[in-house]
Amino acid sequence: MSHTDSARAEQIRANLRVARDRIETACDKAGRDPAEVTMIAVTKTYPAEDVRILASSGVTDIGENRDQEAAPKAAETADLELTWHFVGQLQTNKARSVASYASVVHSVDRARLARALGTRAEAAGRRLTCLVQVNLDEGSKAGVLGPRGGVDPADALELAARIDEQEALDLGGVMAVAPLEGDPSTAFGRLEVLADRIRDRYPRATMISAGMSTDLEAAVERGATHLRIGTALLGDREPIVG
Repeated sequence: MSHTDSARAEQIRANLRVARDRIETACDKAGRDPAEVTMIAVTKTYPAEDVRILASSGVTDIGENRDQEAAPKAAETADLELTWHFVGQLQTNKARSVASYASVVHSVDRARLARALGTRAEAAGRRLTCLVQVNLDEGSKAGVLGPRGGVDPADALELAARIDEQEALDLGGVMAVAPLEGDPSTAFGRLEVLADRIRDRYPRATMISAGMSTDLEAAVERGATHLRIGTALLGDREPIVG
């Protein structure tokens, strides 16, 4: 390992220690067991070498939001025992590719996508866990996807049913991104209520994917089971072009 590689590894490991401490502190404050919370390392725009550094430090849940980056990265690290989470907005024409390597798709926001993922997963002989992505932006009109995707909360139970009816899909729960404005705790509170409603109908749908580097404490307070952490682990990203 070169000096540069060694320095990068130490930086990531130091960031990882800080992130884990934040999660543990948040859990203590919320009266929760840290073992209930899974940290997903979101490695978008970063190389497979960073994934290997994370894996060497015990991180096995890796998140990506662009298939054209995720697919080759998953292939390059196929020797590692990783769980790949697809967390970005997904076009139906990418369903075949994503179904070939992802174990969890967090961003199912329409019935057509659920059908495509179900068909592709079944053809590949795989099972996918899928989450209902919910739009928490109260300024959005009903039935209109927000800038980051997500079904209107009023339609979340219907979409959950469409996921559940697919033979190759397991309904995992819900996912959301906090609105750009407003208190994330309040927004995640709305998600928690909706998660309870879905879990009442589908008891195995226990996942709440919420919280990122800037708002993980609010997400833990509101019951998040999965945190999507990128910048806090790997640093600020360069803007993606194209």
